[in-house]
Amino acid sequence: MLETEFKFGDVHDLKAQTEYSDEKVQFKSIFSNSNGGVALITMKAGQRLDEHVAPAEIMVTVLEGEIDFTVVDHVKNINTGEFILVGEGVKHQVLAKKDSKIMLVKVKA
Repeated sequence: MLETEFKFGDVHDLKAQTEYSDEKVQFKSIFSNSNGGVALITMKAGQRLDEHVAPAEIMVTVLEGEIDFTVVDHVKNINTGEFILVGEGVKHQVLAKKDSKIMLVKVKA
């Protein structure tokens, strides 16, 4: 069963789902189920997500801004409109270089 607060068939503004916060990184689930989901992550410049393990196969897309995405000790600079794919179980971390909105897609194989 798909979990979401959004009504199917309606048009939604993805980037408007979260606001920037000086205090912490913001997360908003768009939809999820036992096989993964889609979330919006909003980060102010300088905020980071410390190293963690991908819980599934993931696609990280920068909708707005710029991030440094460190995976397997390599820093990848990702800008608006660009994305990276990361395998399940891979350690990674994120640093917002500019105020950024990121779409995270998780899929369990």
